Amino acid sequence: MATGHEKVEKNIGLMIILITVVVSIGGLVQIVPLFFQHSTTEAVAGLKPYTPLRLVGRDIYVREGCYLCHSQMIRPFRAETERYGHYSVAGEFVYDHPFQWGSKRTGPDLARVGGRYSDEWHRVHMHNPRDVVPESIMPGFPWLEKTPVDASHIKKKMEVMRMLGSPYTDQEIANAPAELKGKTEVDALIAYLQGLGTAIKTRR
Repeated sequence: MATGHEKVEKNIGLMIILITVVVSIGGLVQIVPLFFQHSTTEAVAGLKPYTPLRLVGRDIYVREGCYLCHSQMIRPFRAETERYGHYSVAGEFVYDHPFQWGSKRTGPDLARVGGRYSDEWHRVHMHNPRDVVPESIMPGFPWLEKTPVDASHIKKKMEVMRMLGSPYTDQEIANAPAELKGKTEVDALIAYLQGLGTAIKTRR
């Protein structure tokens, strides 16, 4: 007479169902607690929502594919922290939708790049990276300094971000287009980069 174990092994449909149940339970046990842990749902001290200019800059960062070569996640290993600074913590990313963690490092991790270089350095670097890093293989983005920021959707973007948890006020949303007036895409991208990782001080 076949045992229960043998019945499961011989019945592919039943096995698929049981595997799905086990994986689902395991996944829920791993994931659900994260939604209730203070360290994963609360912003670290000093972290602020993106300004309108930084919010646009992040979209440009994604549009230009910067995340394909740069990660924004410092792992808690000495080799990482010695090079890049304090390891990344969940509370730094509560206003990021979507996250830009990444895993590919053709270029260096950017999690703590904020304040490490001047705005002018970034401006030159975006125009032609080899002017400041001779061995760089990063392409230049000279069109960014000539392209005005598109402010037509910023209010809607901020409203959506507020729905996702960014505490923007009605006044901040109303003033957003004026804050972008006269800015170029390179200004926005630099503003985004200069804020990365600054809530937790970088170890030099």
